[in-house]
Amino acid sequence: MKTLVLLVLYVGIITSCVPAKRYNELLEKELSCKEELNKFKKSALDFEADAVDLLARFGVLSKEVNKLKQDTTEIGQKYRSIIAKYNKLEDINKTLESNYEKIRLSSNFERENLQNNLQEKQIELQNKEDELLAIEQELIKKEELLFEREEYVKELEKIISDKDNAVKELKSKVKNALQGFENKGLSIIEKNGKIYVSLEASLLFSSGSTMVEKEGEKALIDLAKVLEAEKELEIIVEGHTDVDKLISKKHPKNNWELSVLRSTSVINIMLKNSNINPSKLMAAGRSEFIPIDIEDKSKNRRIEIIISPNLNELFKLISK
Repeated sequence: MKTLVLLVLYVGIITSCVPAKRYNELLEKELSCKEELNKFKKSALDFEADAVDLLARFGVLSKEVNKLKQDTTEIGQKYRSIIAKYNKLEDINKTLESNYEKIRLSSNFERENLQNNLQEKQIELQNKEDELLAIEQELIKKEELLFEREEYVKELEKIISDKDNAVKELKSKVKNALQGFENKGLSIIEKNGKIYVSLEASLLFSSGSTMVEKEGEKALIDLAKVLEAEKELEIIVEGHTDVDKLISKKHPKNNWELSVLRSTSVINIMLKNSNINPSKLMAAGRSEFIPIDIEDKSKNRRIEIIISPNLNELFKLISK
């Protein structure tokens, strides 16, 4: 402000003692100086505002700097702590490396042994796997064979069951055909899959004779009529005597001949009065050597007709 007053006084003095031209020049300079002054004032205000803003920012930055200093201090402490831990870990690592090197150098032999043992175990394992594979293959074969055997057994069981059923059915037919003779010295039993028709000698023959009596002949014919319809049979006619000795110059000369001739007489009647295939019949004499009752001779003098199913089918299956 003092500068401005001096400037005005100076202009007044100049104006009073200089010509008009010079005055105008001075006036223009004054105006120019005023403009410059205004610019400076405006700049001063701007600078003042900037200074305030800078002071505010300086305050914020000062806080941030203090915070950073604090953080830097903490980080420095952590850094020094980490460095200390790192140095400790490095020492431990060096110790471990040293120990490892000692172990490595001292365990070469043990490692080789372990490798050798491992190879042996691998070979052993491979052998076991091969053995297991062979066992599995053998098991498969056994299972296949077992299945075949089971089917084979089922087939056998079916044949046997069919034969048993056929024997039971045949026994029923024989029993029905001969029921009128059961109280006259005739008996029918089933044993071991066969039918045994036993006729006491008194029903068939006179004492010492091989000629079949009429009543016995009727029983044999009735039996033959039942059997002729059965194609898959085998029939054995056995003659049996008691222990009384038969001695004669004519036939039969002894109990052997008597038992055989009586069985052939029975077969002749059966063949003559039926269509039984002769190849299915067989005559046999057992003399006195297979008695039924040692105390009762009459029971031992008998004809046994043994009827059994033809087992060729079963034998063929068994022989496979």
